Amino acid sequence: MSDESPRVEEPLAPIALDDPHLQPFAKHPEGAQAVAAIAMVVGFVGFIGFGVAYWIGNDSQWQALTLGVGLLALGFGVTAWGKYLMPQGPFVEERHDFHSTEAERDAMTAAVVERGGMVVKRRKLLGGLLALGSATMGVVLLFPLVRSLGPKPGNTLFETNWKTGSRLVTVDGREVRADDLEVDGVLTVFPKGFQGSSPDQVILIRLAKTLQPLQPPGRTEWGVLGYVAYSKMCTHLGCPVGLYQRQTQQLVCPCHQSIFDVRAGAIPQFGPAPRPLPQLPITVDSAGLLRASGGFDQAVGPGFWERP
Repeated sequence: MSDESPRVEEPLAPIALDDPHLQPFAKHPEGAQAVAAIAMVVGFVGFIGFGVAYWIGNDSQWQALTLGVGLLALGFGVTAWGKYLMPQGPFVEERHDFHSTEAERDAMTAAVVERGGMVVKRRKLLGGLLALGSATMGVVLLFPLVRSLGPKPGNTLFETNWKTGSRLVTVDGREVRADDLEVDGVLTVFPKGFQGSSPDQVILIRLAKTLQPLQPPGRTEWGVLGYVAYSKMCTHLGCPVGLYQRQTQQLVCPCHQSIFDVRAGAIPQFGPAPRPLPQLPITVDSAGLLRASGGFDQAVGPGFWERP
């Protein structure tokens, strides 16, 4: 058993509403307001700078600097507002009843008006700056999402870089001549200037016999000297159709084994491919170079790109 008597906590003394220690800037409230306002404006400018830095360049140092300045300045302004311009606590009031008399209410109202009048006046200015800075921060923080999506696709899902007169080149940029491939030879080609572009990749095949009797209507002139050219992107899921069976003259997709008849417009003979491989019309110029005589007449790639 301890002989120590229980310790009684002394109640906190009431704090007067006009205690000068509660208002460090009570003598210069306009200065405190100016500091908070300037900080919020600096934060706004910082967010604008971050948006500009992110949109026009890839300098991560400038992006970090401007975003940091924006966040710190806006946070400092809000903190200064709350610390130096808002009523401070804690407030202790001795009360025995749960209601106030009319005189007490009048006294409290007078004290709040006297103490918080400047707060109410400042709230419009600082509140507007806070709303402006917060809105700007919200907008510019969307920039990474929007900007990182890359350029708008436009019609690139339905059109390629193949145009009338485009030269057929290999992946290393070498122009393809009419005598480069022997019969049953196969070569992956691209339009000149777009080597390595997946949507533009074309498989060029040289067959032994003329294709005119077997080509679909309107395509009898799309081949030249036994050459035919088809999009290399499978119409099922976009895999590169690069396996050629010489004996059957068929192209095979290695992903899901769709089989296309090369001599009949690359119509699918087996597998999940929903439509033929788009054919590229080609011709040969006076210098013996193979060129496209037009672009694809339909979208390349997976079947959901198919035009109605």
